[in-house]
Amino acid sequence: MKKDILVGIIMDSDSDLPVFTEAAQILEEFEASYDITVGSAHRAPERVQKYSSGAIERGIKVLIAGAGGAAHLAGVIAAHTTLPVIGLPVKAKSLDGLDSLLSTVNMPPGIPVATVGINAGKNAGLLAVQILALGDKTLEDKLSAYKKKMSDDVEAKGEKLSEIGYKKYLEK
Repeated sequence: MKKDILVGIIMDSDSDLPVFTEAAQILEEFEASYDITVGSAHRAPERVQKYSSGAIERGIKVLIAGAGGAAHLAGVIAAHTTLPVIGLPVKAKSLDGLDSLLSTVNMPPGIPVATVGINAGKNAGLLAVQILALGDKTLEDKLSAYKKKMSDDVEAKGEKLSEIGYKKYLEK
């Protein structure tokens, strides 16, 4: 496996890749190095244990992990490392992902998993960047610029809506 990767992304199934791609895209936007792989808490527990317990040695600082359904992956990862783990619950075929969310957020005492919303890959990536920015002024500055741009975009949209009205705004 690669060395000096800042963020490790691991998903339960390659069918979850569209959700985790959003996290990867954010990390790319902020130029934060990452790796991305598949490892199932139930179908490949040895792979998951090896990946998570060796993360620190590979230079990883934050892990993003998630799954649908019972969503045990993030908790299993957190059990094998002292790194911060961001749980990304994936919307599965039943319960609109609520089962995944509740499974991810309800870790036992001593095994914390910071959890973002269902299918919220973008927020998982941003939270990883925020954690990394605690020790990286360049990332901190990029985050400030990112948030400023979001604010400016909302301001411009608000002004345009007020100026032309909702009917014309919706036509565009």
